[in-house]
Parts: sequence; C-alpha cells; structure tokens
Amino acid sequence: MRPRPDLAGELDQTTLLERRRALRALLRKPLRTSDGDAEEFVYIRRHGDHLATWLWRYPGWRLELNSELARLHKIPPSLDDGTRPARPPKAEPFSRRRYVLLCLALAVLERSDRQTVLGALADGVLDLAASDPHLAAAGVEFHLENRDQRRDLVAVVRFLLDLQVLVKVDGDEHQYVDGKGDVLYDIHRSVLASLLDIRRAPSTIEDSDLATRLRLLTEEPLPDSTEGRNRRRRTHLYRQLLDDPVLYFDTLDEDSRNYLRSQRVAIIRQIENATGLRAEVRREGIAMVDERGQFSDIGLPEEGTDGHLTLLLAEYLADRLRAAADRPQDDSSTGLQTGLQTAPPVAIGLAALEQTIAELIRVNRRRWAKRVREPGAPAVLLRQTLDRLEALRLVRRIAGGVVPLPAVCRYALDQEDSL
Repeated sequence: MRPRPDLAGELDQTTLLERRRALRALLRKPLRTSDGDAEEFVYIRRHGDHLATWLWRYPGWRLELNSELARLHKIPPSLDDGTRPARPPKAEPFSRRRYVLLCLALAVLERSDRQTVLGALADGVLDLAASDPHLAAAGVEFHLENRDQRRDLVAVVRFLLDLQVLVKVDGDEHQYVDGKGDVLYDIHRSVLASLLDIRRAPSTIEDSDLATRLRLLTEEPLPDSTEGRNRRRRTHLYRQLLDDPVLYFDTLDEDSRNYLRSQRVAIIRQIENATGLRAEVRREGIAMVDERGQFSDIGLPEEGTDGHLTLLLAEYLADRLRAAADRPQDDSSTGLQTGLQTAPPVAIGLAALEQTIAELIRVNRRRWAKRVREPGAPAVLLRQTLDRLEALRLVRRIAGGVVPLPAVCRYALDQEDSL
C-alpha cells in the first residue's frame, strides 16, 4: 500500500532533517560516543550508510562507525594552520606544551591497564619526556613540582574526558593541581584507538622535516590524470567550505579558481542540502553561514567581556578597511567574477591597536570584568582578541601588525555587500 503523498513528503522531510542534524554533529565534533552523545549518536547510526557515502564522495573523509562510537576522520584543508588550536571545555586553547603533553599522555594510556590514576599518568608522562632526547633538545620539559605544568596536564586530561577517552570514576582534578589528592579514570580503549587520523604509519616515514612528515602522513594517492586532479581540487574545495569560516578566492591557485567557477553552483547546492548551511557568495569569496551559531567554538557576537571587545575591535577594523578606498557599487551576487575593484590591503600596527584597546577599556570599564584594569591588560587582551579574529578569518597577522580581511566588513556599523 502506497503512503499518502502528504505522508511521504513528511517522511522525506524528516529523513532530510535527521541526516542534516547527524552530519552537522559530526562536523562540529568528529568523535561521538554512544555514552557521551546519546541523542546525536542515534541519528548518526540511523543514517550511517548515507553519511559515509556522502563524506567519502565529496570532502573525501572516512567515517568509522560501530555500536560504541562514530569517528569522522577529517583531513583539514591546510596542514599548517595554527590559528584554531584544541579548546578543552572552560579552558585556555592548547599551547605547544599542551600538545606535547597530549601526545605523551596518549602513549602512556596505550600501555596502561583498563584503569589509571592521574598521578600514575603524570609519572608516565614524566618518564617519557625525560627519556626522549629530541624533546630536551627542543626545550620541552615537564616537572610535577611546577603548578603551571600540573595545570597543563589537567587541561589535557579534561580534553580526553570531553572526548570520552577517559571516564572519571572518582576524585577531582583541582585537588591534584593543589597537590592534595588523585583522580581515578576508566580508559575507553575503542575511543583511544580511533584518535589517530593518518593515512600511513609514522614509522614508515624517514624524513625529519615536520611539514614533509605531515604531508606524507595524510597524503592521499590519486592518479595523475584529469579526473584525479579534478577530484583533488574538488575534495579540497569541499574541505575548505565545510571546515574554514571563509574561502577567499585569492588564496586559490588559477586551476582551482577555474574549477570552482564552473562547479560553484553544484558544490554549494550539495553542501546546503546536506548540512542546512547557507552560502554567502561575494566578490572576495564564499562563506557557508550557520544561522544557528552551532558550528564554531568561537562566537561573534558573543556575550561577556571578551566577546564584546572582539566585536568592537572587529567594527574598528572594518571601518578602517572601508575607509581605505572608495568601494565600487556592484552586484554582490557576481560571485566568482575576479578583476573587480576592491579596497587595497590595509596594514594596522600593533601599537595603534593597543591604543584602541586601551580607549575601549576606558569607555567600557564599568561594564567589563575587573581584569581589564590590571597593568598590561591592553597588550594581553589585544593578543587574545587577535587570536579570535584570526581564527575566524577576519584578519591576517603580519610582522608588527594585522591586515583586516574582507569578511570583517560584516561587523561594520554601516553594512553593505561585503562578506
């Protein structure tokens, strides 16, 4: 018996919305477990075959899925992008030291039993760090007596807790930082085994240059043919549109720009239909906009002192960029038309930006957190704010300053037709 046309349409719409929700969940957090993400995990499992096919066909990402976890193995569009470090819940972004500690902690956990305590994990990290001459040569040291370094280790542990690699059984990390207690964890081995996201074993690579090693670890062999080259361009464009806040046309080589010019409509249609994101195409580039604000861990606008300051500085940078040249009046839907007049790059020095921060503090000090009035606060806040703006592709750092990028004009007081 055929379903009524209206019922069939409702079922199709329900399926579409569930698939979008599942895909958005994976893109936002590429590792999901049945215990930690039960509601999202149901939809991922239900539509696993469809998701795996779509992800492999378009961005070229592999989906690992079983009854315990869903792991999207994402190769990023750029291997040298350091603007978006890991951000544990309610903690500072990962530093170089924290990334080293994360790798050492994973090595220790791989050799551990099904349970461990934080003190034993710290001792294992300490032993590995002390036995590796390359770490010492690079100036990386770890001392349990140092409270800041214990705090770094705790940040790594909380990151692993968020990923469900570790499950807390008893204890409190704050007590460990203060040297007053320990914490017991279960180790989720299936999640631990799925973390490594590479195409070949590191031991098979002899080259010591970091950039070369990263490229070889993630290299995807494709035939040197027209179809192979087009697939490489296509997957790279999908990855940029799905992973980066903005794809600027001037960052693409000529072949990629030509390919995008011919395939733009089809690529955008695929992404919009699969994710529910909305494309904004402007003369400078393309942004896939998440109107619900769920995709990024850096929101703008955002509440609180840091969010308000970031928005105000973005407005200042947008006004400076627009004032650099008379903007031509054109149809913003022209998309990939290149050669249109645009404002020249504007470089703004760090000293001028720090003065701007100081003035913003003076005007808003009664509404902002007390820390903005501490000595040296303008310099610290400037660095943190530029980190956020750079991660959102709103500025590009240069020696001694920054260059505002076109997408920052979204936050100008008098918005027109830029990204």
